Amino acid sequence: MAEFVKVAVDAMGGDNAPVEIVKGAIEAVNEDHRVKVFLVGQEEVVKAELTKYTYPEEQVEVVNAAEIIETAEPPVMAIRKKKDSSLVKALYLVKDGTCDAYVSAGSTGATLVGGQVIVGRIKGVERPPLAPLIPTAKGCSLLIDCGANVDARASHLIQFAKMGSVYMEYVMGVKNPKVAIVNIGAEEDKGNALVKETYPLLKNCPDINFVGNIEARDIPEGKADVIVCEAFVGNVILKMYEGVGGVLIKKVKEGMMTSLRSKIGALLVKPALKNTLKAFDLEQYGGAPMLGLNGLVVKTHGSSKAVEIKNSVLQCITFKEQNINEKIKEKITMEES
Repeated sequence: MAEFVKVAVDAMGGDNAPVEIVKGAIEAVNEDHRVKVFLVGQEEVVKAELTKYTYPEEQVEVVNAAEIIETAEPPVMAIRKKKDSSLVKALYLVKDGTCDAYVSAGSTGATLVGGQVIVGRIKGVERPPLAPLIPTAKGCSLLIDCGANVDARASHLIQFAKMGSVYMEYVMGVKNPKVAIVNIGAEEDKGNALVKETYPLLKNCPDINFVGNIEARDIPEGKADVIVCEAFVGNVILKMYEGVGGVLIKKVKEGMMTSLRSKIGALLVKPALKNTLKAFDLEQYGGAPMLGLNGLVVKTHGSSKAVEIKNSVLQCITFKEQNINEKIKEKITMEES
């Protein structure tokens, strides 16, 4: 039997921990025999949750961690002081090679700090970015960076483009993915100083398929596969996506309940509409990978339910089997040479 892809899951991280975290992890192992999860958290609490489910026992292991890092805690201090926290112990499982990947809905700041300090960066990577998949009319695109580097330099954005291209090609199966940089216009001379400096560098990159600028309104159309930006812009785009999506779904449901005729129509279109709306549900795409580290670190929403945890665990399988880190190393090495 092939070796498991091993994923350390922070069972105590997030608004819905441990209930939804454990549920999602169990759904993942029940769906795919290739993955083994290490549920890191307060042992008695985690094991109590596990009694609710039937699952292959060889695919689940509990690792005790007495402490919890809360969202409001200063990240650096929390990492230093809470060595026995579920977040820190899970990251160390990746660092020491016990696990291939880490998934957490806990503190974003602590995950970003811990990913760099504990797991460590791939040699040559300047800044590891957070890169969530976002739904588009053509499937999905990778938004890179969305939260790790709010003051990025041009050299960072070049690496983001390279790492994002690797991810979209080998994890998502998009051949020769189209790369674009977020700007306020399509013209080459538009934008702030960072974008103006980065544009010609991306244009002259021989190993990416750069298609130019992309305006925010064109992102949902799927006009590029890799959306490059620094984290301030990326986070605004992501939060706007989430907010508008939530409001649209709410308004559609309200509109269908306004009259007897609309209610009858709603019953007729409900199956098709449900499938359409599901495609625009960010939870279906799992969490945001932090690319450029020596192991895979995946950060999910703090409010994650089981489905997002499950999909985050399952995406680790393709990442491992496609040797994404080795491919990123090759891209960065090519850049240095």
